[in-house]
Amino acid sequence: MRVLIAEQDYALYAQLLREAAPEVDVLTSGDSAELSKLAADCPVWLGQPDLLATLLRQGHTPQWLQSTWAGITPLLASGLPRDYRLTRAVGIFGQVMAEYILTYMLGHEREVLARLVSQVERKWDNRPGRSLEGRRVLIVGTGDIGQRVADFLLPFGVTLYGIASSPRQQAPFVEVLGMDALADKVGQVDYVINLLPDTPATQDIYHAALFARFNPDALFINAGRGVAVVDADLVEALKLGHLAGAVIDVCRQEPLPQRHPFWTAWGLLLTGHSSAPTSPQAMVRLFVENLAAYIGKQPLRGEVDFTRGY
Repeated sequence: MRVLIAEQDYALYAQLLREAAPEVDVLTSGDSAELSKLAADCPVWLGQPDLLATLLRQGHTPQWLQSTWAGITPLLASGLPRDYRLTRAVGIFGQVMAEYILTYMLGHEREVLARLVSQVERKWDNRPGRSLEGRRVLIVGTGDIGQRVADFLLPFGVTLYGIASSPRQQAPFVEVLGMDALADKVGQVDYVINLLPDTPATQDIYHAALFARFNPDALFINAGRGVAVVDADLVEALKLGHLAGAVIDVCRQEPLPQRHPFWTAWGLLLTGHSSAPTSPQAMVRLFVENLAAYIGKQPLRGEVDFTRGY
């Protein structure tokens, strides 16, 4: 089986795959022209969606493509072929995403940034810290990553609520509601964590009218997709005190333009799309599992439904 690797760290991926599956014929290159030549005769692709989308635009199409990202937006661009099997990275981001979210939830409760300001100002800051116990957390997007985040948060004594495409029973959530319940639920919780994928149905859902319904003491964390948030509306909502603060990992344009209002927005912390980097080792393990399933004509983990976009 020939596998094409198109990755920024292609040499490491090639080494790991050759070690994990010596029978696989691994083809890769750091040169775009060479990659294009190799793609013409390779049925299976592994790599990052932006690089693989370029190969698709050049007229090459695999039988199966394994994305190394959870998000596959570049591969859904208008005009690109969809007559192949596509799988996204699943099951490898849960813990690292949970660690990211916990970092800023705990930082919010313990007022870490405010204490740093106090230190700079040489003020003795002896305010008692708060606890996560009893806090109400709304996870918007209860798929693979949202489920794992919920599992990690549960031992901290929080009450978990979820928003999904449709209502369902799903432990450890007290309840998982449909998207139509979002506007009511944001006012009833202390944390709103967005983990939604980028689809037409999830764009611009965090807008002025929704932010106006937030609990004023709530922290908003966006580790899903930047297009879910209307940027100017979030900045204005923070000014008006509709929410206590925001941690923004993903933006509509990355890197963020120098004149973007997020840089100076009150109560907003930028984390530069660092929440859940792909582990090459974990990604190769997932790929090898999926490759065995592909050869054996079994279901693939993370297979994308092009009509839904995830």
